[in-house]
Amino acid sequence: MRRVHPEFAYQSRELAGQIEGILGDPPNQKNYDLMVNALIGEYASGAGIEDVNMMSFALVDHIAFSDSKGLMREAAEYEGGDPARVFDMAACEGEAEAMYSAIQEHHPDLARQAIITAFLYKNPRLWDEEDHSFDQLGENDDGDDADDEHDGSVSDDFAQMFDKEDD
Repeated sequence: MRRVHPEFAYQSRELAGQIEGILGDPPNQKNYDLMVNALIGEYASGAGIEDVNMMSFALVDHIAFSDSKGLMREAAEYEGGDPARVFDMAACEGEAEAMYSAIQEHHPDLARQAIITAFLYKNPRLWDEEDHSFDQLGENDDGDDADDEHDGSVSDDFAQMFDKEDD
């Protein structure tokens, strides 16, 4: 399993929540399809909301990936990276093909992030995120605080600043 940039992990989880929220309980596929089609139309026209999750949401059901290993390498870096290289690792057909071309032209950096986010959402078993839980952060902490610069005692000069003198 490969580690991905924490922001990609976050965006992938957000996309899952967004899809679940739009589908609803019980799932309303008609509502979901209306939302996706509206987003595809907006992005195909060169407009659309400049948001990673909205763009990922528009892509996720229509995108096919041709280079999983390459996309995993790209997922290590959230900002930067080469959008053209990512565009070559995926494609959309049918009604979403115009959207895919338009986002490459009008929003290349955002589209790069959205493509990788959609890939991670669709392939959760290929990646892992860093564990920032308290248990993990304290894993190598034996409680001795040996790396502290001082021994925890207060110098006499410092303590006397707060002592009241009786005259």
